[in-house]
Formats: sequence, C-alpha cells, structure tokens
Amino acid sequence: MKVPLIMTPGPTYISERVRRALSREITNPDLDAAFYEFYQETCNQFKKLLHTKNDVLILSGEGILGLEAACASLIEPGDKVLVIDNGIFGKGFGDFASMYGGEVQFFQSDYESAVEVDKLQKFLETNHDFKLATLVHCETPSGITNPIDIICPMLKKYGILTVVDAVSSIGGEVLNTDAWKIDIVLGGSQKVLSAPPGLTFLSISEEAWKTILNRKTPIIGYYCNLSIWKNWYEDQWFPYTQPISDIYALRAAVDILLEDKKALERHAKIAQALRRSLIEAGIQLYPKDGFSNTVTTFMVPEGVSFRRIYEDMMKEHGIMIAGAFDFLKDKVIRIGHMGENCYEEKIYSTLKALDQVLKSHGILLKGELHKLFVAYV
Repeated sequence: MKVPLIMTPGPTYISERVRRALSREITNPDLDAAFYEFYQETCNQFKKLLHTKNDVLILSGEGILGLEAACASLIEPGDKVLVIDNGIFGKGFGDFASMYGGEVQFFQSDYESAVEVDKLQKFLETNHDFKLATLVHCETPSGITNPIDIICPMLKKYGILTVVDAVSSIGGEVLNTDAWKIDIVLGGSQKVLSAPPGLTFLSISEEAWKTILNRKTPIIGYYCNLSIWKNWYEDQWFPYTQPISDIYALRAAVDILLEDKKALERHAKIAQALRRSLIEAGIQLYPKDGFSNTVTTFMVPEGVSFRRIYEDMMKEHGIMIAGAFDFLKDKVIRIGHMGENCYEEKIYSTLKALDQVLKSHGILLKGELHKLFVAYV
C-alpha cells in the first residue's frame, strides 16, 4: 500500500531521524536508572521549548489525557470553572470540568474569530470568582489562534488558575509559559513535534502543584491523577511502565525542533503565503481573524462536496487533507502546515493537486493555487 503525503493538522509526517529513534533497543524503564535520567533530560528539553522553569511531565496517552488530567487533578466538586469558548475544543473543556464536579460557566466568543479580549475583560470585572479557567491556544478545527499572551495574565490578576490546551500550537506559535503566567499548558506528540501519536506533555506551575496536593477531596481515578507524579525522580519510580520507544522518538523530535532556529519564522511565513494564495484564487477562509500558523481552514466551494475533494486528492494525487467535525463537518477543508509538514515543497504539491481537483469539478479559480503560493512565499 502506498503511503499518502499526510497534510493534515496532525498526525503529521515523521522524519527519518524520529523513525530511527523508534527502533532503538529498549531497556526496562522501571528498573534502569539511565532511563530515569533520559526521561528527566527529555522533560528539560521541553522546558526550553515551553520557556518555563516549571515541572514538565510526559504522559502515556494522546493530548486528551493531558486535558483530562488537568481537570481531574485541579477540580473538586463545587469548584467554579470558567470555560473560555470560541470553538469546538474550547467548548469541549466544559465536559471534562463538569465530569469532575466543576460548576461551569462559559464565556462564549465569536466562533469565527480569536477570543474578544475587551469583551472578556469587561466580563471579568464583575465575574471573576473562579478557581480556574480553561482555554485553547490554537482551535485546530477552525484554524484560529487565541491571544493567550493577553488572556492568561488577565486571568491571573484575579487569582484564577490557567489551563491551556496548546496541542496544535507548541513549536509553531510563540509560547512563553512563565512570562504569560500559564499554570498548566499541555501539548501532544503528533502535531508540530511530528512524533508518533500517543503522548501528552505538560508543564505544571508551583501554584498548580499546591492546589493539586492540598485538595479537600481525593482525586478521582489513577491514570489522570497528576499528584502520583510529584516525586517520581527523587523516588526513582514511575506510576506505570513508560512507553519507552515512543519517548525515544519524542526526544528526537523535540531535539530537532530546538535545533531549528527558524521554525517559528517558517511556520508564520508559509501560513501567510498559503492564506494569500487561497484568497487570491477566490476561496473563502473560515476564520475572520486570529489565523493560525499551523493549520489553515477554508470553506468547501459551492458545487462540490468535501468527500469528493478528499477522495480525488487521495486517489489521484496520493495526498491526504482533512475536513472537520461537529458543526464544521462537510463545510470546511483543513491543510496542516505544522512540523514536518511545514516546508514549501509539500505545500506546493498539495496546492497543485488541490487546484487540479477543484477545476476538475468545475470550480472556477482566479489563479493557479500553487503558482500563487510560490509568488507569496
């Protein structure tokens, strides 16, 4: 079976260096002291990526695990939780907060734009009695990046703990965890890191640790209980056997990203050129503003279905693009330009194929997508 060029917003293409790391000979991670050092060194590499002095953990589970673990560990029954909602994932945080007994209040912002900071500021002036707030940095389905650099410090002025889903932004967008006063920020291995799916990494501030360790009620469950990790290094004990091969691959991936001093610049440059080429050709973007540097979301042109476009891209060109789900199902197309996907030649190939597919279905474009991209990049 021929493997397609994966141009989705995660999972992404995996480099040969990361694949080689997966094939390393394993040891017993519970008993080998050298692996404890390797795990800690890998966490320290993530501190550099996240710009934090806070503790970092790597958990065995996709990014949703980090999201749920943050809610499970911080929230006690009756705690007031502010869910900042301008998209599918932002709203979804409310389900986890409610699951663990939180009294959820939503602050809903325009789903086609970044969170409205002025509106949130006015809301907080009279509504700030919250233990914690949840928000999303990059709303992957809609391709919107939210201004967490403004929002998180705003929340902290009221003593509100901040939990940020940065799964689709870490490594492709500017992120300064400590300077922006983020208590828990979480990411996933399969996005900009371009490692195999299956791992969460997150940073935990001292204030978050204090809240987790001084609860009045016990944390429900075990796998989502962050408190069991507090002294893992001092005790040389992992709460469960670590997926050692995946962590080897993740370490290679974070090293690659840290070595690439132009990664953020490249993500911004390619994202802007891609958006300009779509607009110039007459294709409508989904967001009005707050455009992401890691994923671009645009409307399915009238006269053709997403399913036909997806199937033709796969069968005729061997390229996989994404749609969306929930209220965006069958309405939008998404191209991921994150991590190993974020190179000019891959975007060029994707746009050249998309140009041909759209025109084969009678969609009139005002230019050739791939050639417009070259002009703008």
